[in-house]
Amino acid sequence: MRDDDVRSACFAALEVLQAKWGPDVPYAALAEGFNFRGRRIPFLNRAYGIYRAADAQRGPAALSVNSSPKQIRYQDEQTPDGVLYRYQGDDPENHFNRWLRSAHLLDVPIVYFVGTRPNWYRPIYPTYVERDEPGELRVLLAFGKMRGAYDEREPVHIPDEIERRYVVREVKQRIHQAQFRGAVLPAYSDRCAICRLREVRLLDAAHIVGDAEDSGEPVVSNGLSPCSIHHRAFDQDLVGVAPDLRVHLSRRLLDDDDGPMLDVLKRFHGSTIEEPTRRLWRPDPDGLEKRFARFQSAR
Repeated sequence: MRDDDVRSACFAALEVLQAKWGPDVPYAALAEGFNFRGRRIPFLNRAYGIYRAADAQRGPAALSVNSSPKQIRYQDEQTPDGVLYRYQGDDPENHFNRWLRSAHLLDVPIVYFVGTRPNWYRPIYPTYVERDEPGELRVLLAFGKMRGAYDEREPVHIPDEIERRYVVREVKQRIHQAQFRGAVLPAYSDRCAICRLREVRLLDAAHIVGDAEDSGEPVVSNGLSPCSIHHRAFDQDLVGVAPDLRVHLSRRLLDDDDGPMLDVLKRFHGSTIEEPTRRLWRPDPDGLEKRFARFQSAR
């Protein structure tokens, strides 16, 4: 028995929550569930990872799975084809794992909730159970697309392997960025390290040494917490942070006169960024020196 109506209601409710909160949604908002024909249906079950809508009349397949970087035993494994998600426990026939198997057999879309920071999740949907591997106690999750106009969006399973791999790579990159952001922002007390802005929805995590470089690890000491405009300026080498933590604007910006917004940026030239209190989280001096040299050569 399929339950496409419940899944459509779930996806629509998640779109509303993401419009309010951004790509990552607090668990407190998810815990309220979504409305379906006058009833509140939970989005997920944090305790067991695999969740099916409670009403047995709603079908046998899982509605969602969830994961967190802090889960040791059930750590997901990334592959070019998708994410290998562990079964619940060691019995392939327990009811949680049968729900996953049903999602595979019925080819229904589910939600993959990825923990990006304590009590915050990135919902990835539509996700499909692409392959079931009971002998390995796991399934392969792959990602589809939502297509159509806003009020008529439908989940689409991508059959083409090349296109599917492209989508998987794109989604995994977004998850990586979200988890990096989820580690860096709390270290900087959820505010911009340069201008001290506290609106979390306008804050980013910037790599000091780019993640494409050998030393560009996704660790807090290789990150800064700028607001969106300072992040863009940092990426474009219009703003630099020296090893002594002082902020520098490029000569191009300092010599320009383009109204009050630029004047605001200029106010922080020569100021000192606010760094994390924990020594382990503070910006790596060697990384700052390397990045600041790039800023100086671009000036």
